Amino acid sequence: MTVVTGRSERAELAGGARRLILDHAARLLRSNGYHQTSLREIAEAVGIRKASLYHHFASKEEIVEAVVNDGVRLVHEAVAAALAAAGETDPRRRLAAAIAAHLSALHGHSDYTCASIKVFSFGENPTPESVRRMRRDYEDVWRLLIEELAGTGALAAGAAPERLRLFLLGAMNGSVDWYREGRFDIDQLADELAALVAPIKVGGES
Repeated sequence: MTVVTGRSERAELAGGARRLILDHAARLLRSNGYHQTSLREIAEAVGIRKASLYHHFASKEEIVEAVVNDGVRLVHEAVAAALAAAGETDPRRRLAAAIAAHLSALHGHSDYTCASIKVFSFGENPTPESVRRMRRDYEDVWRLLIEELAGTGALAAGAAPERLRLFLLGAMNGSVDWYREGRFDIDQLADELAALVAPIKVGGES
């Protein structure tokens, strides 16, 4: 590995420095988790000295916060776009579109999205407010979507909307452990998960 040193260091990292650091941090966090990822390892992966990280981030926690928020943002934006494209169609079809978008973004930006799932805590530090807010905002998208389905009577009989939301998000995020491109079709997975939440009734769609 080549380590950039001296006055050329900052010049080499100019422009895309912050994103380069986050890209490597996301990869390491995805593989190793919070506790086993150090600033030294991030700096070595980028090819700079550890001290140079502080030109861009104040701490390890700030780097992790940015990675986690980017992971949530990428999925949130994809799902919001899918719902906008679906328009005011049948709620169950909107559900399937949102699931497909979540899965596509989850596996299409896997370092960031998987890191955001894997990093459950920030060590001894409290979870930053920005992380809690980003997650709440995204979870609200699914809360509203499940409420739409409940309003049409499409949910599985006796199912509690909040538990269904938690089940669905858990099932989708859990796919990072078993999904492999080419082995599974995302649209088919989306239809199957949607059917678990809002079963298709005999004689047509719910």
